[in-house]
Amino acid sequence: MAGLMFNVLLQLLCLSGAAMWTVRGEDPYFFFTWNITYGTISPLGVPQKGILINGQFPGPNINSTSNNNIVVNVFNNLDEPFLLHWSGIQHRKNSWQDGVLGTNCPVPPGTNFTYHFQVKDQIGSFFYYPSTAIHRAAGAFGGLRVNSRLLIPVPYADPEDDYTVLVGDWYTKTHTALKQTLDSGLSIARPAGVLINGKSAKGDGTDEPLFTMKPGKTYKYRVCNVGLKTSLNFRLQGHTMKLVEMEGSHTVQNDYQSLDIHVGQCFSVLVTANQEAKDYYMVASTRFTKNVLVGKGIVRYTNGKAPASPDIPEAPVGWAWSLNQFRTFRWNLTASAARPNPQGSYHYGSINITRTIKLVNSATQVDGKLRYAINGVSHVDPETPLKLAEYFGIADKVFKYDTISDEGLPKDATTVTTVAPNVVNATFRNFIEIIFENHEKSIQSWNLDGHSFFAVAIEPGRWSPQKRSNYNLLDAVSRHTIQVFPKSWAAILLTLDNAGMWNLRSELTENRYLGQQLYLSVLSPARSLRDEYNIPDNTLLCGSVEGMPLPKPYTI
Repeated sequence: MAGLMFNVLLQLLCLSGAAMWTVRGEDPYFFFTWNITYGTISPLGVPQKGILINGQFPGPNINSTSNNNIVVNVFNNLDEPFLLHWSGIQHRKNSWQDGVLGTNCPVPPGTNFTYHFQVKDQIGSFFYYPSTAIHRAAGAFGGLRVNSRLLIPVPYADPEDDYTVLVGDWYTKTHTALKQTLDSGLSIARPAGVLINGKSAKGDGTDEPLFTMKPGKTYKYRVCNVGLKTSLNFRLQGHTMKLVEMEGSHTVQNDYQSLDIHVGQCFSVLVTANQEAKDYYMVASTRFTKNVLVGKGIVRYTNGKAPASPDIPEAPVGWAWSLNQFRTFRWNLTASAARPNPQGSYHYGSINITRTIKLVNSATQVDGKLRYAINGVSHVDPETPLKLAEYFGIADKVFKYDTISDEGLPKDATTVTTVAPNVVNATFRNFIEIIFENHEKSIQSWNLDGHSFFAVAIEPGRWSPQKRSNYNLLDAVSRHTIQVFPKSWAAILLTLDNAGMWNLRSELTENRYLGQQLYLSVLSPARSLRDEYNIPDNTLLCGSVEGMPLPKPYTI
């Protein structure tokens, strides 16, 4: 990073929104200034306290291109600490910008912090959200798209327009009330409804369209599940969707009438306006819930006059349907990736696995309060972020490595759950296998920061080494989230090629908040700038490292 040039550019930051600057020899910079405030919102007709970005709910979209530098100056005008996380952005060599409590001190009230990261060698549909407390339940989330460079073609014609669709379950209780519920040892229970871009159409003829389409034209919809705990089924009344991208990977372009999207996941579809010119409902409805909640939005043909039909297309039933749909997702082996080479040129299926980590999720009571755990350990964030403790050489005073076994839970395991920081000591550049085993009756959704992985299998039952014969070792989609159905397992393969401290967590907010997460410490033994950037000058210091002198910086 050209530090001097960056500081000069930062002084030119526009205080009213976003600006772009290009520097000879560097990739373009995009600058944003975001004011984080409370505000009254009523997405389901019930006034409640939300969290706004520049007065907006949901927050503004970030529209970038692969290799762009993104600079976001965040002013925290809440009365509580705050962090933003950039879900799916890999932050190559730069876990300092990940925006989770294991890597960053939260931004104190009344202060600001500037994130600076590069969307290096990535394309696709992502989103950002607040990672502190239960702030995601109040807003402050938005779309983050990374377009392909003109040099690298995408495997479909340019659409007429490109739309971001943020779907998710929603609670009418405030984020403060939800946090108090969890802190008291109880579950936040069921959501009150489903939103599409912060709204739900009433269907009484007064709804303004979320999106418009010209007859005969094809549109790209980037759909992300930004909710707290509920899988959704997404569909567009009367239209077929062609899946083209999923979390940074071009996919084989199959057609679907509806698509399941689990918490934290994103995909892109192409929709052609080839039906009668009128209004149509975009629909997101809950899956695997006793009572189905439905969120709707209007998509309007530009020359349409008639209202949308009240006959909403039905969603599928049961998780076997969703599992079978997962098996249809395939990596496009001939499409160019963010770098000018075909996605299939990386033959992940022929690499030897150096380590297998089996992770078993559980829900238990600790001192009479609900806690969620991985392999019997329920994570808590120490006052000193894990990454800072490690970088300053005081890790042994803050946490212990490898408090969990690679073997999951032993057969004779007791119900005792340990509440402690959960950090796995991982080896840089190792090719590993992670098995997620879900013994619960509810669905799980897992996310790994800093990396993409190959989602090679999801199957019912328990995992055993013999199950590897069922792996897709050719064209599994490279992505950063994976769902695990009840009483089932999932397997992923990945190379730990990004040095840093990386969060692996349940995307279900309740589970994550109450301990169902861990960190992978991926240290480069070379301690070289070739592998990891030095701590940024503006890094907030807190806990035990506050006031400590900086360690000797990395060099080439």
